[in-house]
Amino acid sequence: MSAQTDAGSRPATAPAAGAPGVFRGAVAAEWTKLSSVRSTWWTALAGLLVMAASAGQLAIYAANANTNDDPTDDRGIVTVGSVLIDSVEMTQYVVLALGLLAITAEFTSGTIRTTLQCTPSRGRVLLAKAAVAGAVTFVLGLLLGGIGALVARPVLGEWGSAPAAGTFGDIVAVAIYLALVGVLALGLGAALRSAVLTITVLLATLMIVPLSLQEPDIDVLNRIADVFPGVAGGHFMAGDTEPYPSLVGLLLLAGWAGAALLLGRYALRRRPANGHPGCGGPFRAPPQPSTNPASYARIAACTRLRTSRRVKMLVR
Repeated sequence: MSAQTDAGSRPATAPAAGAPGVFRGAVAAEWTKLSSVRSTWWTALAGLLVMAASAGQLAIYAANANTNDDPTDDRGIVTVGSVLIDSVEMTQYVVLALGLLAITAEFTSGTIRTTLQCTPSRGRVLLAKAAVAGAVTFVLGLLLGGIGALVARPVLGEWGSAPAAGTFGDIVAVAIYLALVGVLALGLGAALRSAVLTITVLLATLMIVPLSLQEPDIDVLNRIADVFPGVAGGHFMAGDTEPYPSLVGLLLLAGWAGAALLLGRYALRRRPANGHPGCGGPFRAPPQPSTNPASYARIAACTRLRTSRRVKMLVR
């Protein structure tokens, strides 16, 4: 019998999946996880309700300001896009929960260990989550903008204006803002690993700290506040030219989202996921049994003592 084997008779091996294929698989897995839980759909429904309520309320305020007895309240013709942008200030806290829960829910339930066993690269996992969260919140933002426009336009009546191109541009701007805020929430959630703590930091970053800086109306503090993501995103959506162009506001917001992802990636790499050996990070193996005869004698003595105590309790 010949020791040589025919090359044609060897079983064909499947080619190794490249990095793009692995990333597509990670994205598909993250989409499956996000879409298969009811909290995602309840959050989307809550966002729609909050947007509809906020847009309707702000439209009523604008219409009443033009019809009351105080001429100083008159706002004139109000665009539907401006109502949408103002409505985002409240709606964003519902939408960012999607990006937040995409990562913190796994740390709470412990499923992050399974995720990292299937995809050991933590950077790839976080990037896949960011892609899914950003895409979902962008599509949801388009839907929210459309719902807000449909509610605000009839409420404004003669005091409203809804040019097609301008309104569509405002809806897209709202969707981009919500997508970047969702990615920002995801990155902070990966770094902090707590939904409550992440929400607190987001509230401070998006609203509390900028408002506190703007309250004294000091020019230096106002310029600092303009760098924060919520203020920068507001300038982008409104198409402002001061204190900087709207494109700069978009870049600032994207920079905050990117920095949050980098922070989350650093935390994932440096901190173990519940110390699980398959998830990376430091893992301590269980101690090996001792081979010292004296240790066996101590164990036997302790065992006999516990046994005698149990027998005495049963006799009593």
